[in-house]
Amino acid sequence: MNEEIIPRSLSFKKLFDLKFKNMTNSEALRDLIRINNDRVTGYSKAATQTDDQDLQSLFTQFAQQSRQFANDLRRLVSSNEKDVTDETTTAGKIYRAWMDVKATFGGDDRKGVLASCEFGEDAAQKAYKEALKEDDLTIDVRATIESQKAILRQAHDKVKMMRDTAAAHR
Repeated sequence: MNEEIIPRSLSFKKLFDLKFKNMTNSEALRDLIRINNDRVTGYSKAATQTDDQDLQSLFTQFAQQSRQFANDLRRLVSSNEKDVTDETTTAGKIYRAWMDVKATFGGDDRKGVLASCEFGEDAAQKAYKEALKEDDLTIDVRATIESQKAILRQAHDKVKMMRDTAAAHR
């Protein structure tokens, strides 16, 4: 009796393509998880370094938002993947170090803090845009990335508006 292990409908090429698609999804998702980890770390730190209550509240909200986004993305990583990252990006570490230097030398005024945050939001938008360029994203992964990108765009626009307002009141 000769039983087929792989159904005829799933050729080797289809199996390979499916495996590659999952690998591509995982890579894109891991990058976005790292970006969200950067956001959590950056906004959590910024919330403790400002005396402005509205900024503390906003930064705490954005950190929580990225915690949720990272968790949502982790759930989409293939179930065979055992090491879903809690790392941050190298660029994120450099960005946070730059914020530390800026704060040390007196660049921690409201406009400066918001400009630094906008820089971080620009980096997040770029990462999401790059992830969406992947042709092999599954429908659910693409929908999640698009949804998160739109919400992060609103965060970017809010930070930019607040920075512009702070600049006008100088």
